[in-house]
Parts: sequence; C-alpha cells; structure tokens
Amino acid sequence: MATDPQFAAAYAFVGRVYSDIGEAGLSVENTRKAWQLRNRASDQEKFFIDFSYYRIVMGNLEKAGQTCEMWSRTYPRDAFPHTFLGASTSVALGKFEKAAAEEKKAIELNPDHPFAYFNLASSYLLRGRLAEALITIKQAADRKLEIPEFLALRYQIAFLKDDQEEMERLAALAQEKFGAADWIQDWICDHESYALAYSGHLQKARIKSRRAVDLARQRGHRENAAQHEAGAAVGEILFGNVSEARRSAISTLDLSKDRDAEYGAALALALSRDSSRSQVLADDLNKRFPEDTLVVFSYLPALRAVLALNRGKPSTAIELLQVAAPYELGCQGSGTVGFAGSLYPIYVRGEAYLAAHQGSEAAAEFQKILDHRGIVVSNPIGALAHLQIGRAYALSGDKAKSKSAYQDFLTLWKDADPDIPIFKEAKAEYEKLK
Repeated sequence: MATDPQFAAAYAFVGRVYSDIGEAGLSVENTRKAWQLRNRASDQEKFFIDFSYYRIVMGNLEKAGQTCEMWSRTYPRDAFPHTFLGASTSVALGKFEKAAAEEKKAIELNPDHPFAYFNLASSYLLRGRLAEALITIKQAADRKLEIPEFLALRYQIAFLKDDQEEMERLAALAQEKFGAADWIQDWICDHESYALAYSGHLQKARIKSRRAVDLARQRGHRENAAQHEAGAAVGEILFGNVSEARRSAISTLDLSKDRDAEYGAALALALSRDSSRSQVLADDLNKRFPEDTLVVFSYLPALRAVLALNRGKPSTAIELLQVAAPYELGCQGSGTVGFAGSLYPIYVRGEAYLAAHQGSEAAAEFQKILDHRGIVVSNPIGALAHLQIGRAYALSGDKAKSKSAYQDFLTLWKDADPDIPIFKEAKAEYEKLK
C-alpha cells in the first residue's frame, strides 16, 4: 500500500489480518477503505472485498455467505471462498457440518493452506470430536504447516481432556516458539485464566487475566486488551462479584468500544443490575450495528432479556430470546482473543425459566450447555451450568437429580477459593437438599 495507496485488495487483506487477531477497529477501517476502492479491483478481488465488507464492517453473515457461494461458483478453483464460508459464516451460525465440508473442499483445492486445516480442526472441536481435530492438526504438521493458531487449538483440546500437564507444556511452548511479542501470549494467558476460573481458582485467574490485558496493551493492541477485560468482567459477575465486575466493565470501555468488548461490558453491567448503563450500551450497539447478525440475533436479545429480568419480568425475557433460537448454538465473538458470547442466550433463557419457576424448562436450557462443551470450552457458564441445572431440578421437585447436579458442581470446585459468592450459595443450597 506504500507504493500504491489505491490498491483495494491490499486494504482488504490487511483488514482480514486485523480481524483475525481481534483488532476490530483497524479491521473495519481497512476493509471500508477497500470497499471504497473496489472499482479499481479485478472481478475476483471484488468478491473478496465484498465478502470482507459484509462480514467485517456490516456483520451481515447471510450476505457474507451468499457472496462466498457466488464466488465459489464463479471461480470454482479458488479455495478462499470455501475457507471463508466455513470459518467466518457457517461456524458463527452454528452450521458446523457445513463448515467442515467447506474446509475439506478448501484443502482439496489448496492442500498447503494452513488456515483451512485450522478451521476444519475447529469445526471438529466445536462438535466435541477431539480425536478428529487432533488428526487434522497432525495432517497440517505433516505438510510443515505451522501457525500459532494450532497451538491455541491444542490448548483448548487439552483443557477439554482435563490434561493439565499438556496445558502447561503448550503454554511454555508458546513462549518458546513465538515469543512475548506475538498475540498467542496474551491468548494463552487469557485461557489459562479461564481454565483456573472454571474450577473456582479465581484469585489465580485474576492474575493471569491481568497479565493478558497487560501483554495486549504492551503490543499496542487496546482492542485485544478490552476483550480480555470484558471476559474478566462477565466472569466476575457470574461468580457474584459485583464490584469487581463493574470495575472490569468500565476498564473495558476505557480501552475500546469494539463490538464484542462493548457487548461483554454491557452484559456484565446488566447482570450486576446496573441497568441504566447497560441500556445505553445496548442502544449504542443497536445504532452502530443494525445489520450485524450476531448483534441482532444474539447480543441484543441476551442483553434485553437480562434487563427484563432486572425488572422482574421473566416471561418478557423468554419472549425476547425467541429471536435468538435459530443461531443460538453458533460460535460467537472473536475467534482468537478475549470474550466470546457463545451460548449466552441459552444461559440467560435458563435463568429466565428459573425466575418464572419453570424448572423443567430451565433444566433443558442448561443441559444444552453441558451437551456442547466443544463450543463452551472453559467459559464459566460451562461450570455454572451444573449448579443451575441443580437449581432447576430442585425447582421441579426432582431431589435426586438436583443433588447429583450439585455434587457435580461441588466436585469441580472442590479446591475453589472459599470466598466466591456463588460458591457459598451452592454449598448452602446443597446442605438444604440433604
């Protein structure tokens, strides 16, 4: 771009790179510039620019997917539309089988494209097919294809297999192979934080989370730092720490108002019953992203439902979440860094059913979370679903199932920090069931 400031495709590729590392503002800026210059691009480049514009700037996954479909029909030997259709659209919409099929086609067309292997392995992970995910990563390694994303994916798989030794080895390997300057460092710190919090080691989790934020800021990536901070905010409020959650939410917004970071901050504030500030952020998301599929069908319904619960209207919350149903099993948020809101409409719907004293319906929602660990990975709602389903069974009168669910949660948190509010609540509730 230094030699040709009118090179439209170059701006689009730069926008894509920024998107992949979680720098949404710079991604949007470059992608919008590419769109403005699209008439200077070739027909094939226009497909890439159009896809990028719909996906990154507008957030319209349906239009992005339609563009890729037309791109693949027009240029059947081009692997890129299949790669993007699999990773950037199908996964977010919960169409994991389609995602896998598209990535397999991309590998067939270009067997030396590492991201096709990464995306295929990710589609297996999301469906809980860990062995196939590892086989796919090995296939890439056999072709000498190496990117940091493979290491990050292996870390998630190790977590799901409860392989603490492998997680520690991979974290050390990240430092050795990629150095402190790479995004993988704060990603690993962030996921170490999530893994610790998942089992109730919140004090240690906070240290890792702060390290992730600091590393991102040192690299000048404020939006990455904001997404890490947003994840901390949501985790804190889910565990019942209101003041910590609000502090992290405000810190998030001081760093960035990127879409996912703003959503995380708004959700943390809503869950902490700071409805007025959360409503302002929700209105801002609605204004800035009117066509964004995730905002319209996931983020805003979840926020509005929590705000309805704050007003004591669980039936309204349940109604507001109906719009989220078609895409609620999608993998949402940034693919590489920070807060991801996957399955949160389901979790909030479960809480709404609890508030409405509909125990059986609530249990069904929390069971969805337990059934999709490959999507949740180490997000705190995966741990808390055990507790919530115990509450749901207690509400519906099934004492045996309720006790079993509470025991699952308390076993997971057997060494948890004793002062976590939701941990205290869980132990007190379990004692009453005995």
